[in-house]
Amino acid sequence: MTWKGKDMDTSKRNLYCNLAALCLLALVLYLFDRHGTEYQIRILNNMAVFITLAVSYNLVNGMCGLLHLGPNAFITIGAYTSALLTMSPMEKQMSFIIEPLIWPFSVLQAPFFVSLIAGGVMATIFAFLISFPVFRVRGDYLAIVTLGFGEVIRVLCNALQGVTNGPLGLKGLQPYTNLWWSWGVAVFTVLVITKLVNSSFGRAMKAIREDEIAAKAMGVDPFRHLLLAFLVSAFFSGVAGGLMAHLITTISPTLFTFFLTFNLLIIIVVGGLGSTTGAVIGAALFAWGGEALRVVESPMDLGVFTIPGIPGMRMVLFSVILMVVILFARRGIMGRNEFSWDWLFSKLGLNAK
Repeated sequence: MTWKGKDMDTSKRNLYCNLAALCLLALVLYLFDRHGTEYQIRILNNMAVFITLAVSYNLVNGMCGLLHLGPNAFITIGAYTSALLTMSPMEKQMSFIIEPLIWPFSVLQAPFFVSLIAGGVMATIFAFLISFPVFRVRGDYLAIVTLGFGEVIRVLCNALQGVTNGPLGLKGLQPYTNLWWSWGVAVFTVLVITKLVNSSFGRAMKAIREDEIAAKAMGVDPFRHLLLAFLVSAFFSGVAGGLMAHLITTISPTLFTFFLTFNLLIIIVVGGLGSTTGAVIGAALFAWGGEALRVVESPMDLGVFTIPGIPGMRMVLFSVILMVVILFARRGIMGRNEFSWDWLFSKLGLNAK
C-alpha cells in the first residue's frame, strides 16, 4: 500500500471514529435526558457550558500565549444580550420597575438560537473595540488592561439601570438551555477551534506564542492573528454566556465577577495551557469536582463531634490545587498534547502495519 493510500485509510478511520463518538455522546445525552435526575442534568449542562468557555479561553491564553483576564466581560455581555432578547415586552415591563428598558431592547424579542448568536456578536463587537488598546501591550500590562475591562463591564451593569436593570438583574428567564443546546454548542466550539488551531492560521498563532519577533520576521502579522483569536474567543464566550443565563434563569452583576475568570484559569492550567483536549478535561473535572466538593461546605457528623461547614471552602481547595499544579506539574494534565485516534490505536496496538 502506498503512503497516500495509508493516509486515506487513516483519514477514513478517523472520520468514522469521530462519527461514532458523536453518536455515542448523543446516546448518552438521550439517556440522561429521559432518565437522569434534574441534578445530574444540571451537572452535565454546567460541564458543557464550561467546556465552551474553557476551550474558547484557551485559544487566547494557551494557543497565543497572552495573559487575558477579561473573559467574564464577554460572558456578561452575551448573557445580558441573550436574556433581553428572549424576554417578552410584557416581562421586560414588569422587570424594569425602577427605570424603563431603553429602545430597541424594550420592543425586541427573538428565538433562543437568534439570541445566542446576537450575544456572541455583541461580545465580538466589544472585543474588536478594545482590541486596539489591548494589543499595544503584552505580559502583565495586558493582564491588567483585560482585568480592568472585565471590572468596567461589571460596574456598568450595576449602573445602567435602563439597560441591565442594575443590581436587581434579570429574573424569571425561560430555561431554554438543555442538554442538546449546551452540548451542541460545546461540540461545535471544539470542532471550530480545533480546525482553526490545526490550520496555517493556527500554526502562525503558535509561532507568535513561541517568539513574536521571529514570527514577524517570517512574514506573520501578529496583530491580525491575535485579533482573530481574540474575536473568536469572545464570540464563543458570549454564546456561552447566553447558555448560562438561560440555565440558571436569573442573572445579576454579582454573577460575573473575576471569580468566573479565575475558575476558567484553573481549568485551562490544570488541563494544560495550549491543549484543547486539556481544556475539555479540565472543564469536565471542574464541573464534576465542584459538586463533589460541596461536602466540605456542609456540616459533617463524625459521631463524636460535628465539623461545621465552611462556606467558600471549595474555592480554597481549588486554589490549593492550582498552586500544586503550578509547583509540581506546570504543564498540566495534557501539557500541549492533544488526543488523537492514532494515539489511541497505537496504545491499543491496533495500528495497521
